[in-house]
Amino acid sequence: MSACPAVRGLRAAVFAAVCVLLAAAGHGLALGDMPPLWADAAGFLGVFALGWSLGRRERSLAGIGAVMLLTQAVLHAGFDAAHHTTRTAAMPGHSMAAMHAPATAHATAAHLLAALVASWWLRRGEAALWSLLRRTVTFVPGLAAWWRDAPLPAPAPHAPRVPADPGPPRRTPLRHAVSRRGPPVPVPYSL
Repeated sequence: MSACPAVRGLRAAVFAAVCVLLAAAGHGLALGDMPPLWADAAGFLGVFALGWSLGRRERSLAGIGAVMLLTQAVLHAGFDAAHHTTRTAAMPGHSMAAMHAPATAHATAAHLLAALVASWWLRRGEAALWSLLRRTVTFVPGLAAWWRDAPLPAPAPHAPRVPADPGPPRRTPLRHAVSRRGPPVPVPYSL
């Protein structure tokens, strides 16, 4: 099953927002300075384009996780370059190597853990969205054309309904019926 442009756009926007916010927050916590707004916007557009191209069908947790880790690495490098570009413009004469600090093991582990948790969260949302779309299409058949981006099917001609002969009425016994006709049966005493 494939998704229409509206569904693909929604999924790509959510994926891009989660990726960029996660990378920007990690970058801000690591350096104490958030990336410039233009870098956030460029990162969002790039990840949105990637999400749009991959958003035609439902993705697995492994697929979402792999793309999430890839985008986190690219966004980290992009935000780092944008941070150094703005820092170099503000402080001429300083070398680029002096300002670049390598990522520590705990920062890398934090990035990895955050990306995996976000991937799991996105997969849950992905499964819920596709389940909702499938159920909606079951109850409202006209939406199938919108979801799959296909023309509406012609309605099938309906034959008049002929009521079936119900036959004699069924008498179902009551499950919890108790018959208490007459005096109670004596209980024999035994030793």
